[in-house]
Amino acid sequence: MMEHWIIAPIVVPALIGPMIALTMRHDIVLQRIAGLTSGVLMLGITVALLVSAAGGNVESYELGSWPAPFGIVLVLDRLSALMVTLTAVLGLGILAYACATGWDNRGRNFHSVYQFQMMGLFGAMLTGDIFNLFVFFEILLIASYGLMTHGGGRMRLRGGVQYVVINLAGSTLFLFALGTLYGVFGTLNMADLAERAAQLPAGDAALVRVAAALLLLVFLLKGALLPLHFWLPNTYALAPAPVAALFSVMTKVGAYAVIRVYTLIFPDTLEPIGGLVGTVLMPAALLTLAVGVIGVLGGATLARIVSFAAIASMGTLFIAVSTFDEAGIAAALYYLMHSTLAAAALFLIVDQVRARRGNSALALQAPMPDGGLVAALFFVAAIAMAGMPPLSGFIGKLLVLDAIRSADWWIWGWAFILITSLVALVGFARAGSALFWKPHDATAPDDDPFQGAPGATSNLGLAALAGILALIVALTVAAGPATRYTQAAAGQLFDRQVYIHAVLGTPDERAARRAAEAAAAASATGSTHAGGQATTDSAATPTQEGS
Repeated sequence: MMEHWIIAPIVVPALIGPMIALTMRHDIVLQRIAGLTSGVLMLGITVALLVSAAGGNVESYELGSWPAPFGIVLVLDRLSALMVTLTAVLGLGILAYACATGWDNRGRNFHSVYQFQMMGLFGAMLTGDIFNLFVFFEILLIASYGLMTHGGGRMRLRGGVQYVVINLAGSTLFLFALGTLYGVFGTLNMADLAERAAQLPAGDAALVRVAAALLLLVFLLKGALLPLHFWLPNTYALAPAPVAALFSVMTKVGAYAVIRVYTLIFPDTLEPIGGLVGTVLMPAALLTLAVGVIGVLGGATLARIVSFAAIASMGTLFIAVSTFDEAGIAAALYYLMHSTLAAAALFLIVDQVRARRGNSALALQAPMPDGGLVAALFFVAAIAMAGMPPLSGFIGKLLVLDAIRSADWWIWGWAFILITSLVALVGFARAGSALFWKPHDATAPDDDPFQGAPGATSNLGLAALAGILALIVALTVAAGPATRYTQAAAGQLFDRQVYIHAVLGTPDERAARRAAEAAAAASATGSTHAGGQATTDSAATPTQEGS
């Protein structure tokens, strides 16, 4: 049983982050040791949680021993275990890269803010309460703003302000949706909401539909789905490369929230929802995929090309999610793992290019040092991101194509995915040709004013980058076990009663608890009455004696 370990991924960074800020802020070596130690601990804990969840048990952890739905709960199932493990693996790899290249030393408080970022990510994926999902979203927002502006610069600060303002607007909508839900149901515990939504009075259907639509809007903003994607290209292109690589998992939190909330609380079978989510998601996902690939084809810098590739990957992911069946969600989860790793690797390659050329603009310049090695790394990452064989991107897209075969709109889905894969390949080939293979001159463009870290050319930095690419190869080789796990996770999501009973207890357990509470209350009342009677008798004795 891993019940008491469920809170560890949140507690570890929550403790180490302040410790770094308060006691190690002037010693970068100690900060690196503490940060990497935290990363290794979180990786070990999350892998243990993944192994525990693979057996099919759903476990809940009640903070302060307050039972749900009154207390705060964390819930571990196959989906949350997969997400926290992916986040821990990626977080450790990117932190190792930042330490190896010196990115962490280009501004203040990088390591402490990084720990809070990890805390927010883990909390959002483990919480069983939708209000605390909002709380962890805000922790993410605050920490990501600090990371976004790490290293300084006017353009980076401007991009950070734009990012924060847009996400604060999303947070406001989130609060409106939560207020509506609490007004209707009187609870924000996800399991309790799921149970009460199934018994919703007809008079509250319109309010619930509005709340579900507002939540969808917020989650799609976090997931950068069209037309709410406009914040992402500038944010990712302007952010420090390791931060942009970490941000590749942040958009997946939006996808995770959509999958969690709209399979558990608001499934399509719920009458007020009536197919609303899938109807909105499918066309938005197709257009997002198209816009992202157009950006890949027309981007002027490698940084913007990779940013638009991240948008395109979210489109593909949401195409699979929009089916809201087991096959679609299973395909989406496999593609989610692949696209997160591929986008992170590409952002780190942007840093390698900037460190060698002074920018990532697609203009003819003098050959870069070690250009052949960087070109090879770019080739592998680009093939993976475009979804070409033999890497996991090809497997992921095959799974998505197979999952949407039974949908009425499957022709559109197949056409968009296949055509955009070809266009993305052309866009990456164009970028690779300009950066690595075409004749060069010494003209230095100023389209991309950002430079990589001075230590980006170090062997340790290249090793960290190669490690993330190796994870893509591993996901390809282990496609069989990985897809079996995602299929089991999808099946568990659609068996809503398992989640509800794990958090609230089975009907028999709840009846027994209510009976025990009633007996305890009756016993306490009886003791009070007995005490009151004894006091009365005692007070009456002297009176009787006096008379």
